[in-house]
Amino acid sequence: MEMTMRKPRDYDAELKALEDKSRELKTRKVQQLGDLVIATGADALTAEELAGALLVLAETKDPGRKEAWARRGAAFFQGGARRSAPASERDPVSTPAHQGGAQPSSGNMGAA
Repeated sequence: MEMTMRKPRDYDAELKALEDKSRELKTRKVQQLGDLVIATGADALTAEELAGALLVLAETKDPGRKEAWARRGAAFFQGGARRSAPASERDPVSTPAHQGGAQPSSGNMGAA
């Protein structure tokens, strides 16, 4: 009886294909995050302001606040309100950061 051998798998080629796919997905993720920043109007913020706001979001443990943000995000993607949040849904924790200087307190926030 003759035994036929299977063709060996080319692990190097498979690994390279997976690395290429991973690189492509990371690039697409970065592009989509940039598109989201622009679509929300957050591109008007400085890098420091945006990073600070994202840090507050990432550090927040309050499930109620996260749920409110999720509802706002869902409304945004469904074509709801964009750019300006009602005062009741803004993050009161991040407000003191603006008192220090970079943002004028003249109510000029909506002019983007």
